[in-house]
Amino acid sequence: MKPIIFVLLFALCRDAAFGHEAVKPNIVYILLDDAGYGDLSCYGQKHFKTPNIDKLAAEGMKFTQHYSGSTVCAPTRCSLMTGLHTGHTYVRGNREVQPEGQSPMPADIVTIPRLLKSAGYTTGAFGKWGLGAPSSPSDPAEHFDTFFGYNCQRQAHLYYPDHLWRNKQKIPLDGKTYSEGLILQEALQFIKDSKGKPFFLFLPVTIPHAAMQAPEKNMAEWRKKFPAFENKIGKYAGSETKNPIAAFAAMMTLADEGVGRVMSLLDEMNLDDNTIVMLSSDNGPHQEGGHDPVFFDSNGPLKGFKRDLYEGGIRAPLIARWPGKVQAASTSNLVSAHWDMLPTFCDLAGIETPSGLDGISIVAELTGQGTQQPHEFLYWEFYEKGGRRAVRFDNWKAVQLNLKSIEQAEGIELYDLNNDIGEESNIANKHPELVQQAQQYFAAAHTPSEFWSFGSQKKKPSNNR
Repeated sequence: MKPIIFVLLFALCRDAAFGHEAVKPNIVYILLDDAGYGDLSCYGQKHFKTPNIDKLAAEGMKFTQHYSGSTVCAPTRCSLMTGLHTGHTYVRGNREVQPEGQSPMPADIVTIPRLLKSAGYTTGAFGKWGLGAPSSPSDPAEHFDTFFGYNCQRQAHLYYPDHLWRNKQKIPLDGKTYSEGLILQEALQFIKDSKGKPFFLFLPVTIPHAAMQAPEKNMAEWRKKFPAFENKIGKYAGSETKNPIAAFAAMMTLADEGVGRVMSLLDEMNLDDNTIVMLSSDNGPHQEGGHDPVFFDSNGPLKGFKRDLYEGGIRAPLIARWPGKVQAASTSNLVSAHWDMLPTFCDLAGIETPSGLDGISIVAELTGQGTQQPHEFLYWEFYEKGGRRAVRFDNWKAVQLNLKSIEQAEGIELYDLNNDIGEESNIANKHPELVQQAQQYFAAAHTPSEFWSFGSQKKKPSNNR
């Protein structure tokens, strides 16, 4: 009986520390798709407003130094789901399978929904999966109690699909119905059906990924605001959009309205006070389908876009709201990343976090209870565009390009993010000791993978590589 008594006492102490009297909080995690650091008005967007997301920030905590798991879709989602950075994740890039889906994760991989189900949570995912083809070992239905949306991220390039998936059932559509509304409706129903028991809602919306598409009723006001772009045609995945500038604003407005509907339902069902809502984006802004991130200042003061490992490709918004637990209108400068979500959610659910992760729980930062453990470093590796890797340690950021050809591999670039957030001044030559430290992090953070590798590493590194 002693071990059982100890576990019960530990759980009671944990619950008392969080102040929720043994009631597990509901967890809602919303992931935008290709929204840049500057694409929300609470982060500086000027061309359109995101009032519902801004309200989340006003009633919660806004993070200024949060990072995505990767700079493209699939590895970010794998990092988020598994608590590992891309030096350790199974999925480190986009790998398609035919006729539909992406290369699957292993059948026994540990993920957020599997852990939360063990803690008594009902789990649901609504939107884009991208981590395993239909009926594969990591079909989303193998992880979540309920799934509705796009299994395949390639299929999610279009907002008027001919089918979506409900668990493992293919749902035919007419190709004329905007998918975002259907997916949101299913997510809202999941909240209704889950009342009375703790739930985890993962809402990886497809907005604002290309193609740039929105219903005409939502486009009309933005066509009037951006008439100079009426002759511009955005092309992507076999589709064409007239005035993709208006489309982007309409899409972001729709995403914001969806957040508002989620929040209104939580309030209506008296779930508001016991639900933590978090919102982020999977990587930096894209440049496809006619979208113009320079016009929208989508990366704010940051350098780079999607597929870059400069700040503009990987620094992401993060907002967390939990009435009575997370201080309203607060700002956090904590250096954190998507791979912190798994240990954070385990902490919130009162269950043990698996060992061997790269993530660190940020509950102390969120609640102000206890001392927040910092990261020694954050690490990314990416295999497109010649191969690249990056590490953030303290205020320093190191980036290296063209790793698929050691003979052409470029020297390590070094930036002081405290004084150069735009990564304009490479100061590697001034700090050889920091370049060497970055090299050590690069070596320590990378685990070999049978699927993902840079070029031959036989050439001896120089001080400045």
